[in-house]
Amino acid sequence: MLEIGIRVAALILGVGIVLRTFLAAITTFVLPRSSPDVLTRMVFLVVVRLFRLRARTLRSPAAREHLMAYYAPIGLLTLPFAWLTLVSIGYMLIYWGLGFGSLGDSFVLSGSSLVTLGIERPAGLLGAGLVFSEAALGLVLVALLIGYLPTIYAAFSRREAAVTLLEVRAGSPPEAVEILARYHRLGRLDRLGDQWAVWETWFADVEESHTSLAALVFFRSPVPERSWVTAAGAVLDSAALSLAALDIPYEAQAALTIRSGYVALRRIAEVFRIPFDPNPKPDDPISTTRQQFDEACDRLQKQGLPIKADRERAWRDFAGWRVNYDAALLGLARLTLAPDAPWLVTDRRI
Repeated sequence: MLEIGIRVAALILGVGIVLRTFLAAITTFVLPRSSPDVLTRMVFLVVVRLFRLRARTLRSPAAREHLMAYYAPIGLLTLPFAWLTLVSIGYMLIYWGLGFGSLGDSFVLSGSSLVTLGIERPAGLLGAGLVFSEAALGLVLVALLIGYLPTIYAAFSRREAAVTLLEVRAGSPPEAVEILARYHRLGRLDRLGDQWAVWETWFADVEESHTSLAALVFFRSPVPERSWVTAAGAVLDSAALSLAALDIPYEAQAALTIRSGYVALRRIAEVFRIPFDPNPKPDDPISTTRQQFDEACDRLQKQGLPIKADRERAWRDFAGWRVNYDAALLGLARLTLAPDAPWLVTDRRI
């Protein structure tokens, strides 16, 4: 009776492992919404810890950046191997629970079925059905990854196109002050609304793609000084500066872009359980200091941009905008080990 009970428990556990693994694959690659999966998160956490152990031995920032560039692709390719391993273990327990030989025999049968070698074939219709289902499931898991790689890289390409174009307007690394200064030098301060509209759309696209395909968050830009996180921060800061400090007509599109930006950053932060206050007060503390803000205003004023006379009110307005995205932005910068950028203060310990 005890052996029968153990085999039944193994059968139930095996079915649960197989179903849970298939659900993880569906959630990660098919479900068109933000629904983080524990198995997927565990795989990426294990991979990133291994990478960070190696990164601690590298003294050069360039070498660490080169190493971390491989993290997301390797983590993504590790997923199907983890899933296939779990499926193999699950079916091994199922075969053993149903009495298809010893654990060793069940392991060989499961491995043979999963990789479609066919070196072991169980007798009976039930055994054949299980073998066929395992082989089909293995092919489906691999096909899911292969089928969604083009989707992932298409979203990555869209994201990086805007990040690359930002270097022309904001320098490298991107800087909010430089965006406004360059627009002023070109006599296009009245066209800032066009820039904000482009980035409002960009934030919406990034939110959709980086919550449904969370691995995209870790894909690094081709150029080490660039990052989608620092680009987002520069654009949001420049919009906040223009609304708070520049003595120009109010631009509603800037406010819309800031809202689009902090909503996107918060949604992505939620996927990775980065803490932030969903309802911050305008006077809550932020990472940007008053001194940094005054220095930015002084630089803009020296380059001929019109700055509001009431600097205290301008600082309060800027802080009121920045508080909406400050915690999510810094959390994502730490998570992705984003490169240094003005006003982006992150913990650099690896």
